[in-house]
Amino acid sequence: MLVLLIAASIVYSLESFTHIDGAGLRDSSLFKTKEGENRYLEAYKKALALWPVQYREVDLKTSFGKAHVIISGAERGNPLVLLHGMNASSTMWYANVKALSAGHRIYAIDFIAEPGKSVPAKSLRTSEDIVKWYDEVFDKLDLNTFDIAGASRGGWIALQLALHSKKKIKHVVLLSPAQSLVHVKPKKEVLKNLYFTLRPQREKLRSTLKTVSSDVDKLEDPFVEQYYRCVENMKVDPNFLKMDVYSDRELEALKMPVLVLIGDDDIFNNSKSIKRAKQHIPSVEAGVVKKAGHFLSIDQAESVNEQILAFLNKR
Repeated sequence: MLVLLIAASIVYSLESFTHIDGAGLRDSSLFKTKEGENRYLEAYKKALALWPVQYREVDLKTSFGKAHVIISGAERGNPLVLLHGMNASSTMWYANVKALSAGHRIYAIDFIAEPGKSVPAKSLRTSEDIVKWYDEVFDKLDLNTFDIAGASRGGWIALQLALHSKKKIKHVVLLSPAQSLVHVKPKKEVLKNLYFTLRPQREKLRSTLKTVSSDVDKLEDPFVEQYYRCVENMKVDPNFLKMDVYSDRELEALKMPVLVLIGDDDIFNNSKSIKRAKQHIPSVEAGVVKKAGHFLSIDQAESVNEQILAFLNKR
Protein backbone atom coordinates (compact mmCIF):
# COMPACT_ATOMS: atom_id res chain seq x y z
CA MET A 1 0.00 0.00 0.00
CA LEU A 2 2.92 2.37 0.62
CA VAL A 3 3.77 2.49 -3.07
CA LEU A 4 0.19 3.51 -3.85
CA LEU A 5 0.35 6.28 -1.29
CA ILE A 6 3.54 7.52 -2.90
CA ALA A 7 1.84 7.38 -6.27
CA ALA A 8 -1.18 9.22 -4.92
CA SER A 9 0.92 12.11 -3.68
CA ILE A 10 2.68 12.37 -7.03
CA VAL A 11 -0.54 12.19 -9.04
CA TYR A 12 -2.14 14.81 -6.79
CA SER A 13 0.73 17.21 -7.51
CA LEU A 14 0.59 16.77 -11.29
CA GLU A 15 -2.40 18.92 -12.14
CA SER A 16 -1.39 19.09 -15.79
CA PHE A 17 -2.23 15.43 -16.29
CA THR A 18 -5.93 15.74 -15.55
CA HIS A 19 -8.65 18.34 -15.80
CA ILE A 20 -11.45 19.02 -13.35
CA ASP A 21 -14.28 21.14 -14.69
CA GLY A 22 -16.31 23.69 -12.77
CA ALA A 23 -18.79 21.09 -11.61
CA GLY A 24 -16.05 18.98 -10.07
CA LEU A 25 -16.29 16.26 -12.74
CA ARG A 26 -13.15 14.67 -14.13
CA ASP A 27 -12.63 14.98 -17.89
CA SER A 28 -13.16 11.52 -19.39
CA SER A 29 -10.63 12.05 -22.19
CA LEU A 30 -7.65 9.72 -21.81
CA PHE A 31 -5.07 11.80 -23.68
CA LYS A 32 -3.38 15.13 -22.98
CA THR A 33 -3.84 16.37 -26.55
CA LYS A 34 -5.58 15.33 -29.76
CA GLU A 35 -2.20 15.18 -31.49
CA GLY A 36 -0.90 12.81 -28.84
CA GLU A 37 -3.95 10.62 -29.26
CA ASN A 38 -3.36 10.43 -33.02
CA ARG A 39 0.30 9.47 -32.51
CA TYR A 40 -0.78 6.76 -30.10
CA LEU A 41 -3.45 5.34 -32.43
CA GLU A 42 -0.94 5.16 -35.28
CA ALA A 43 1.40 3.19 -33.00
CA TYR A 44 -1.51 0.94 -31.95
CA LYS A 45 -2.22 0.19 -35.63
CA LYS A 46 1.39 -0.85 -36.23
CA ALA A 47 1.47 -2.98 -33.07
CA LEU A 48 -1.73 -4.75 -34.07
CA ALA A 49 0.00 -5.72 -37.32
CA LEU A 50 2.00 -8.15 -35.13
CA TRP A 51 -1.23 -10.18 -34.61
CA PRO A 52 -0.29 -13.49 -36.27
CA VAL A 53 -3.80 -14.80 -37.02
CA GLN A 54 -6.89 -13.43 -38.72
CA TYR A 55 -8.92 -11.04 -36.63
CA ARG A 56 -11.70 -8.55 -36.80
CA GLU A 57 -12.24 -5.44 -34.73
CA VAL A 58 -15.65 -4.45 -33.41
CA ASP A 59 -16.85 -1.33 -31.62
CA LEU A 60 -19.72 -1.71 -29.18
CA LYS A 61 -21.87 1.02 -27.67
CA THR A 62 -22.15 0.98 -23.87
CA SER A 63 -23.47 3.41 -21.28
CA PHE A 64 -19.86 4.40 -20.50
CA GLY A 65 -18.78 4.87 -24.13
CA LYS A 66 -17.43 2.79 -27.00
CA ALA A 67 -15.89 -0.61 -26.27
CA HIS A 68 -13.29 -1.91 -28.73
CA VAL A 69 -12.80 -5.67 -29.05
CA ILE A 70 -10.40 -7.75 -31.16
CA ILE A 71 -11.91 -11.12 -32.08
CA SER A 72 -9.94 -14.13 -33.34
CA GLY A 73 -10.20 -17.90 -33.50
CA ALA A 74 -12.73 -20.55 -34.47
CA GLU A 75 -16.29 -19.28 -34.31
CA ARG A 76 -17.38 -22.39 -32.41
CA GLY A 77 -14.35 -22.42 -30.12
CA ASN A 78 -14.78 -22.05 -26.38
CA PRO A 79 -14.93 -18.30 -25.58
CA LEU A 80 -11.82 -16.86 -23.91
CA VAL A 81 -11.79 -13.21 -22.83
CA LEU A 82 -8.38 -11.50 -22.59
CA LEU A 83 -7.80 -8.52 -20.31
CA HIS A 84 -4.56 -6.63 -20.90
CA GLY A 85 -2.13 -5.06 -18.48
CA MET A 86 -1.84 -1.38 -17.62
CA ASN A 87 -0.68 0.87 -20.48
CA ALA A 88 -0.43 -2.13 -22.82
CA SER A 89 -3.84 -2.47 -24.59
CA SER A 90 -5.03 -5.66 -26.23
CA THR A 91 -2.10 -5.65 -28.66
CA MET A 92 0.04 -7.10 -25.84
CA TRP A 93 -1.44 -10.55 -26.62
CA TYR A 94 0.36 -10.77 -29.99
CA ALA A 95 2.73 -13.42 -28.60
CA ASN A 96 -0.11 -15.59 -27.27
CA VAL A 97 -3.09 -15.31 -29.57
CA LYS A 98 -1.96 -17.83 -32.20
CA ALA A 99 -1.70 -20.64 -29.64
CA LEU A 100 -4.76 -19.59 -27.64
CA SER A 101 -7.02 -19.10 -30.66
CA ALA A 102 -6.38 -22.60 -32.05
CA GLY A 103 -9.15 -24.03 -29.87
CA HIS A 104 -10.82 -20.90 -28.52
CA ARG A 105 -12.80 -17.92 -29.71
CA ILE A 106 -10.72 -14.98 -28.47
CA TYR A 107 -12.21 -11.68 -27.29
CA ALA A 108 -9.46 -9.18 -26.41
CA ILE A 109 -11.07 -6.10 -24.85
CA ASP A 110 -9.43 -2.68 -24.60
CA PHE A 111 -10.13 -1.38 -21.08
CA ILE A 112 -12.14 1.83 -21.45
CA ALA A 113 -10.31 3.58 -18.59
CA GLU A 114 -6.92 3.24 -20.31
CA PRO A 115 -5.47 4.25 -23.69
CA GLY A 116 -6.55 1.86 -26.42
CA LYS A 117 -9.33 2.03 -28.98
CA SER A 118 -12.17 1.99 -26.49
CA VAL A 119 -13.45 5.55 -26.05
CA PRO A 120 -15.03 6.73 -22.78
CA ALA A 121 -18.05 9.01 -22.70
CA LYS A 122 -17.79 9.21 -18.92
CA SER A 123 -15.35 7.98 -16.32
CA LEU A 124 -15.46 4.72 -14.42
CA ARG A 125 -15.34 5.77 -10.78
CA THR A 126 -15.73 2.55 -8.80
CA SER A 127 -15.05 -1.16 -9.08
CA GLU A 128 -18.81 -1.57 -9.46
CA ASP A 129 -18.62 0.63 -12.57
CA ILE A 130 -15.86 -1.59 -13.96
CA VAL A 131 -17.97 -4.72 -13.49
CA LYS A 132 -21.03 -3.01 -14.96
CA TRP A 133 -19.10 -1.90 -18.05
CA TYR A 134 -17.64 -5.34 -18.72
CA ASP A 135 -21.03 -6.97 -18.22
CA GLU A 136 -22.46 -4.59 -20.83
CA VAL A 137 -19.68 -5.60 -23.23
CA PHE A 138 -20.32 -9.29 -22.56
CA ASP A 139 -24.02 -8.74 -23.27
CA LYS A 140 -23.22 -7.09 -26.59
CA LEU A 141 -20.98 -10.05 -27.48
CA ASP A 142 -23.64 -12.58 -26.37
CA LEU A 143 -21.21 -14.02 -23.84
CA ASN A 144 -22.88 -15.60 -20.84
CA THR A 145 -20.41 -18.40 -20.13
CA PHE A 146 -16.69 -18.10 -20.85
CA ASP A 147 -13.12 -18.35 -19.57
CA ILE A 148 -11.10 -15.26 -18.74
CA ALA A 149 -7.39 -14.44 -18.62
CA GLY A 150 -5.96 -11.22 -17.22
CA ALA A 151 -2.42 -9.86 -17.03
CA SER A 152 -1.24 -7.43 -14.34
CA ARG A 153 -4.07 -4.92 -13.79
CA GLY A 154 -6.15 -7.12 -16.09
CA GLY A 155 -5.68 -9.89 -13.51
CA TRP A 156 -7.03 -7.63 -10.77
CA ILE A 157 -10.04 -6.86 -12.97
CA ALA A 158 -10.52 -10.55 -13.80
CA LEU A 159 -10.86 -11.25 -10.08
CA GLN A 160 -13.44 -8.44 -9.75
CA LEU A 161 -15.45 -10.03 -12.52
CA ALA A 162 -15.09 -13.53 -11.08
CA LEU A 163 -16.51 -12.27 -7.79
CA HIS A 164 -19.17 -9.82 -8.96
CA SER A 165 -20.10 -10.30 -12.63
CA LYS A 166 -23.55 -11.62 -13.48
CA LYS A 167 -21.94 -13.90 -16.06
CA LYS A 168 -20.68 -17.44 -15.53
CA ILE A 169 -16.91 -17.43 -15.65
CA LYS A 170 -15.72 -21.03 -15.86
CA HIS A 171 -11.94 -20.61 -15.51
CA VAL A 172 -9.74 -17.69 -14.45
CA VAL A 173 -6.12 -17.25 -15.54
CA LEU A 174 -4.06 -14.68 -13.63
CA LEU A 175 -0.71 -13.67 -15.15
CA SER A 176 1.26 -11.72 -12.57
CA PRO A 177 -1.88 -10.02 -11.21
CA ALA A 178 -0.95 -6.59 -9.85
CA GLN A 179 -1.98 -5.58 -6.31
CA SER A 180 -4.18 -8.67 -6.06
CA LEU A 181 -2.50 -11.29 -3.88
CA VAL A 182 0.20 -9.18 -2.20
CA HIS A 183 0.79 -5.47 -1.78
CA VAL A 184 3.20 -3.87 -4.21
CA LYS A 185 6.38 -3.02 -2.33
CA PRO A 186 8.16 0.31 -3.07
CA LYS A 187 11.31 -1.33 -4.43
CA LYS A 188 13.72 0.64 -6.60
CA GLU A 189 12.45 -1.05 -9.77
CA VAL A 190 8.82 -0.28 -8.91
CA LEU A 191 9.54 3.37 -8.21
CA LYS A 192 11.59 3.66 -11.41
CA ASN A 193 8.66 2.28 -13.37
CA LEU A 194 6.26 4.64 -11.63
CA TYR A 195 8.48 7.66 -12.24
CA PHE A 196 8.77 6.79 -15.94
CA THR A 197 4.99 6.60 -16.18
CA LEU A 198 4.74 10.10 -14.75
CA ARG A 199 7.79 11.60 -16.50
CA PRO A 200 8.49 9.52 -19.64
CA GLN A 201 11.81 10.03 -21.43
CA ARG A 202 12.64 8.00 -24.52
CA GLU A 203 16.28 7.59 -23.51
CA LYS A 204 15.11 5.83 -20.34
CA LEU A 205 12.61 3.56 -22.09
CA ARG A 206 14.84 0.51 -22.46
CA SER A 207 16.16 0.62 -18.90
CA THR A 208 12.59 0.99 -17.61
CA LEU A 209 11.39 -1.97 -19.67
CA LYS A 210 14.16 -4.04 -18.09
CA THR A 211 12.31 -3.68 -14.78
CA VAL A 212 9.31 -5.58 -16.21
CA SER A 213 10.87 -7.88 -18.81
CA SER A 214 13.62 -10.46 -18.35
CA ASP A 215 14.61 -10.08 -22.02
CA VAL A 216 13.76 -6.72 -23.57
CA ASP A 217 14.98 -7.94 -26.96
CA LYS A 218 11.96 -10.25 -27.11
CA LEU A 219 9.65 -7.25 -27.12
CA GLU A 220 8.75 -6.39 -30.71
CA ASP A 221 9.62 -2.81 -31.71
CA PRO A 222 6.06 -1.80 -32.74
CA PHE A 223 4.73 -2.89 -29.33
CA VAL A 224 7.53 -1.01 -27.54
CA GLU A 225 6.72 2.10 -29.58
CA GLN A 226 3.04 1.82 -28.73
CA TYR A 227 3.88 1.41 -25.04
CA TYR A 228 6.01 4.56 -25.15
CA ARG A 229 3.40 6.57 -27.04
CA CYS A 230 0.84 5.51 -24.45
CA VAL A 231 2.89 6.65 -21.48
CA GLU A 232 4.02 9.81 -23.30
CA ASN A 233 0.56 11.00 -24.24
CA MET A 234 -1.88 9.63 -21.65
CA LYS A 235 -3.31 11.37 -18.65
CA VAL A 236 -2.61 9.63 -15.36
CA ASP A 237 -5.56 7.46 -14.36
CA PRO A 238 -6.11 7.98 -10.61
CA ASN A 239 -8.42 4.95 -10.45
CA PHE A 240 -5.47 2.55 -10.22
CA LEU A 241 -4.97 3.92 -6.71
CA LYS A 242 -8.27 2.27 -5.74
CA MET A 243 -6.90 -1.20 -6.44
CA ASP A 244 -6.37 -3.15 -3.24
CA VAL A 245 -5.29 -6.65 -2.38
CA TYR A 246 -8.13 -9.16 -2.22
CA SER A 247 -9.03 -10.40 1.24
CA ASP A 248 -8.83 -14.02 2.36
CA ARG A 249 -12.62 -14.17 2.34
CA GLU A 250 -12.83 -12.87 -1.23
CA LEU A 251 -10.28 -15.37 -2.50
CA GLU A 252 -12.05 -18.18 -0.67
CA ALA A 253 -15.31 -17.17 -2.38
CA LEU A 254 -14.00 -17.97 -5.85
CA LYS A 255 -16.06 -20.87 -7.18
CA MET A 256 -14.18 -21.68 -10.40
CA PRO A 257 -10.72 -23.14 -11.06
CA VAL A 258 -7.99 -20.49 -11.05
CA LEU A 259 -4.49 -20.55 -12.56
CA VAL A 260 -1.88 -18.17 -11.15
CA LEU A 261 1.45 -17.69 -12.92
CA ILE A 262 4.18 -15.21 -11.98
CA GLY A 263 7.66 -14.65 -13.34
CA ASP A 264 10.69 -15.48 -11.22
CA ASP A 265 11.87 -11.87 -11.73
CA ASP A 266 8.50 -10.19 -11.18
CA ILE A 267 8.68 -6.80 -9.46
CA PHE A 268 5.03 -6.90 -8.38
CA ASN A 269 4.73 -10.48 -7.11
CA ASN A 270 6.86 -12.99 -5.23
CA SER A 271 6.69 -16.38 -3.52
CA LYS A 272 4.14 -14.96 -1.06
CA SER A 273 1.74 -14.48 -3.99
CA ILE A 274 1.91 -18.18 -4.79
CA LYS A 275 1.64 -19.17 -1.13
CA ARG A 276 -1.40 -16.99 -0.55
CA ALA A 277 -3.13 -18.25 -3.69
CA LYS A 278 -2.62 -21.86 -2.61
CA GLN A 279 -3.82 -21.13 0.91
CA HIS A 280 -7.03 -19.30 0.06
CA ILE A 281 -8.25 -20.07 -3.47
CA PRO A 282 -10.22 -23.33 -3.23
CA SER A 283 -9.41 -24.72 -6.69
CA VAL A 284 -6.07 -23.28 -7.73
CA GLU A 285 -2.98 -24.14 -9.71
CA ALA A 286 -0.09 -21.76 -9.07
CA GLY A 287 3.48 -21.67 -10.23
CA VAL A 288 6.55 -19.65 -11.16
CA VAL A 289 7.71 -19.21 -14.75
CA LYS A 290 11.50 -19.31 -15.00
CA LYS A 291 13.45 -16.54 -16.72
CA ALA A 292 10.44 -14.26 -16.83
CA GLY A 293 9.57 -10.84 -15.46
CA HIS A 294 6.25 -9.05 -15.10
CA PHE A 295 5.81 -9.37 -18.89
CA LEU A 296 5.90 -13.17 -18.58
CA SER A 297 3.37 -13.69 -21.38
CA ILE A 298 5.98 -12.32 -23.81
CA ASP A 299 9.20 -13.23 -21.97
CA GLN A 300 8.26 -16.93 -21.99
CA ALA A 301 5.34 -17.00 -24.39
CA GLU A 302 5.62 -20.67 -25.37
CA SER A 303 5.71 -21.92 -21.79
CA VAL A 304 2.90 -19.60 -20.67
CA ASN A 305 0.72 -20.57 -23.64
CA GLU A 306 1.21 -24.28 -22.93
CA GLN A 307 0.32 -23.88 -19.25
CA ILE A 308 -2.77 -21.81 -20.00
CA LEU A 309 -4.05 -24.30 -22.56
CA ALA A 310 -3.37 -27.30 -20.34
CA PHE A 311 -5.33 -25.59 -17.56
CA LEU A 312 -8.28 -24.54 -19.75
CA ASN A 313 -8.53 -27.95 -21.38
CA LYS A 314 -9.23 -29.63 -18.03
CA ARG A 315 -13.00 -29.46 -18.46
